[in-house]
Amino acid sequence: MRVTRRSVNMGLAAGLATSAFSPIARAGGDTIKIGMVASVTGPGADSGKYALTGAKIALERVNKSGGVLGKQVELLIEDDQTTNPGAVLAFSKLSAQPDIVAFIGQIRSTQTHAMAPDILKAGKPVCFGGTDPTLTKMGNPWLIRFRPNDTYSARVIASYGVATLGRRNWAIVHSTDAFGMSGFKALSAALDKIGAKVAIDQGYPNQSPDLTPVALAVKSSGADIIGSYFTFESDLAIFARQLRQLGVTVLWVGSPSIVAANALKLAGAAIWGTYGVADFAADSSPEAKEFAKLYGAVSSAPPDNYSSWTYDAISVLCASINKAGSSDPNKIRAAILSTEGYKGAEGEYNFDEFGDGLHGYNIVRNEKGVVVLDKHIEFTD
Repeated sequence: MRVTRRSVNMGLAAGLATSAFSPIARAGGDTIKIGMVASVTGPGADSGKYALTGAKIALERVNKSGGVLGKQVELLIEDDQTTNPGAVLAFSKLSAQPDIVAFIGQIRSTQTHAMAPDILKAGKPVCFGGTDPTLTKMGNPWLIRFRPNDTYSARVIASYGVATLGRRNWAIVHSTDAFGMSGFKALSAALDKIGAKVAIDQGYPNQSPDLTPVALAVKSSGADIIGSYFTFESDLAIFARQLRQLGVTVLWVGSPSIVAANALKLAGAAIWGTYGVADFAADSSPEAKEFAKLYGAVSSAPPDNYSSWTYDAISVLCASINKAGSSDPNKIRAAILSTEGYKGAEGEYNFDEFGDGLHGYNIVRNEKGVVVLDKHIEFTD
């Protein structure tokens, strides 16, 4: 596996070395190179490990099936340290290498926003997972999204909470970064459209050591349901535990972070019985089941959206390069955007002109630590 000097810490390197994988690609030689910005260190290191595992599974399959354009594919990784400056630096190091044909970006919207000017300057496709709807509407043609955006998550949270759970008095809890604010605005609009009330909204800064004031505000609001957009599972776990300690047991429907593998581990019983929107659910399709099986063969942790989106992004990107028959950035971009009916782990990809490939979410429930699929909701508008 070829990596840069900042690409892996000792723990991750040891884990990868003992996995069932062969190397990401043959070192040296004539390869197709893809760059990846990943959170190897910092508060997102756990999710970064899942993202790398998903990418490795996809790359293993691509290379075993003959690679791309008759060559093996090589993944070059830079650590973003889970910070905006780190993401910018990581991408600048990768984009300085002219033989990299495309990139796997970040799942966090705030880091994608930070990298966006350099992405535009680089002029090569960047497959990313951030869900802020504005990211594909900024006039940057190189941003191509491999998760449903929060226009859809908000509509699913609102409609499920009101129509299925029968709750109309909402508390919205969200981070104050780009992801949390866009989610809050989208959910507020979706609730307003169907006549539900927002009793209170509570923003918080990422990596807050104590969210008791937020939990107390929710308790005193009289809300009978919580809708949430947490950027980091560590914050979600703190809030969940403090909420339960205060005796608050109202229903809770969260963004995908509430069913991420790290949230299940950190929050434990504090999020049992909650609901979430999930772009990946193992029982949602044959393709999702296949990915879960592949992931389970190399990891004891359950697969989640952190690993499924990179698996799909690598798979679609490599298929698109083959379809383009060229490593020319414009031809690769056009091939990705022409993708229709591609069945991935996260769902069926049909890209629109803005670069959004997925248009729906799964509703799932946490049954004593096991994520159980309820239904899939797909949008056509």
